[in-house]
Amino acid sequence: MVDRIGLIAGNGRFPIIFAESAREKGIEVVAIGINEETSRELEKFVSKIYWLGVGELEKLLKILKEENIRSIVMAGQVRHKLLFDKDIKIDQRMQFLLGNLRNKKTDSIIGSVARLLEFKGIKVLSSIIFLSDYLPQKGILTKTLPDQRILKDIDFGRKIAKTIAGLDIGQSIIVKEKSVLAVESIEGTDEAIKRAAKYGNEGIVVIKVTKPSQDMRFDVPVVGPDTIKLLQEVKAACLAIEAKKTLIIDKEETVKLADEAGISIVAC
Repeated sequence: MVDRIGLIAGNGRFPIIFAESAREKGIEVVAIGINEETSRELEKFVSKIYWLGVGELEKLLKILKEENIRSIVMAGQVRHKLLFDKDIKIDQRMQFLLGNLRNKKTDSIIGSVARLLEFKGIKVLSSIIFLSDYLPQKGILTKTLPDQRILKDIDFGRKIAKTIAGLDIGQSIIVKEKSVLAVESIEGTDEAIKRAAKYGNEGIVVIKVTKPSQDMRFDVPVVGPDTIKLLQEVKAACLAIEAKKTLIIDKEETVKLADEAGISIVAC
């Protein structure tokens, strides 16, 4: 096992959970924070942290070389829509990388960065390498049970969600009464949920899956308390996730919040 690891940190609590778990195992973590994404709270859980912009690929490579990082993890979402923001600085190295992609899907961009890192002799490890306890087993996680309508919606929606995920459009869809209300795209899951609620009102079912050929080194589906708070806000009925392949951040709190709100969580 490595005793020192680099962490390219995106948004949310995933990078913090990863850093905590690594530290508990005696592993030093050197983090790269993304100015537009990463929580400053991460600084408390790593031995060292550098900050850069989402488009500063050359600076990233320089830091990793100077720190002699040989293994790295990518944890937390980095919204690739930022690369299309006219106010974001894109350095020449990133411009070259983007210009040589066949398309600008999430997998294409992140995969290209991963291949570049490995070309530089840096091994990209699975982002869940220390986090198996955060992956739920198959079953209903809440005391709040889904009714037959919800179960039918999950069965209906999962097949469609897998197809959409396989096209690298998004990993979540929102359904109600066997009708697709919204498909996640570049805007992200939260915005897709809000959009769906405008059409479905209360009782919507949110389904989050992995891609059929999910690379667990990055872009792993994550849910947590903030997810449930949003679902409560829109009066959703259920959150369905993929068993053993979805990270639940702060699981105890997540399940408690869901039960308090009358929302079921199903791992399938």
